[in-house]
Amino acid sequence: MTIVPILLYHSVSAEPDGWIAPYSVSPRVFAQHVDLMVASGRTAMTISSLVAALRDPTTLPPRPLAITFDDGFADFAAAAGMLAANGLPSTLYVTTGALRGRRSSQQLCLPPASMLYWSQVAELSDHDVEIGAHTHTHPQLDTLGKQAADDEIRRSKNLLEDVLAHEVPSFAYPHGFHSARVRDAVKAAGYTSSCAVMNSLSSASDHPFALARLTIQATTTTEQLTRWLAGLDAPVAPYPERWKTKAWRTYRRVRGSRSSRGVITHAIPPPPQVSHSHR
Repeated sequence: MTIVPILLYHSVSAEPDGWIAPYSVSPRVFAQHVDLMVASGRTAMTISSLVAALRDPTTLPPRPLAITFDDGFADFAAAAGMLAANGLPSTLYVTTGALRGRRSSQQLCLPPASMLYWSQVAELSDHDVEIGAHTHTHPQLDTLGKQAADDEIRRSKNLLEDVLAHEVPSFAYPHGFHSARVRDAVKAAGYTSSCAVMNSLSSASDHPFALARLTIQATTTTEQLTRWLAGLDAPVAPYPERWKTKAWRTYRRVRGSRSSRGVITHAIPPPPQVSHSHR
């Protein structure tokens, strides 16, 4: 079986905002990670290149690797340059409403942070970066009604394609949350793949619309990353879902957007109480 580590990063910053700090690494640590990726002997691929190769195994390298980033933090520009300098392509999943510029949204489900400008996104292809969609406002898609979920899924794709002037075929679920209905909506919108989280190694048998990723956190050691790059120390997707996971998913969907477990924004302080205001 071909095992594929798909790494999930968020921010690469020495001074990240407090809410994203647990999911950030410093530039010094990231440089160590890049060295480990190169030393692993794996062939880095964008997600769309990987999915295409999985459909045609004759084009799949023996030891593939995918490096992904979520959201679109401003510090990704430097990280992408570091990866490109080492011959490592990557995939950036953009929350379009969070980008700086005229298409930004005032109804984000993410706290304020320094994000990329729209103009920078168009330039990232020079660093061998695939741009994928990550919704417009970063909601928990599986708790939304069909129309609202469809709008989030399609709007981010349309906005990116308008700016990039080419197709955007890959998608990532905010927080990794998805359902059969959400997966169907992603397919119907014209995407060819989507990434979940699962904190597992992916494989040639993984679901192309629920690709497993390994979350890099501030606490992830170089030893742990070395083992993941070796295809060790994590479950390999696909695998049978535990009943506890199914029960938790049902519970959080009943609670809807009030559910905070597994949601990065759970650390945000509540907004000040203002009469007749809406978050």
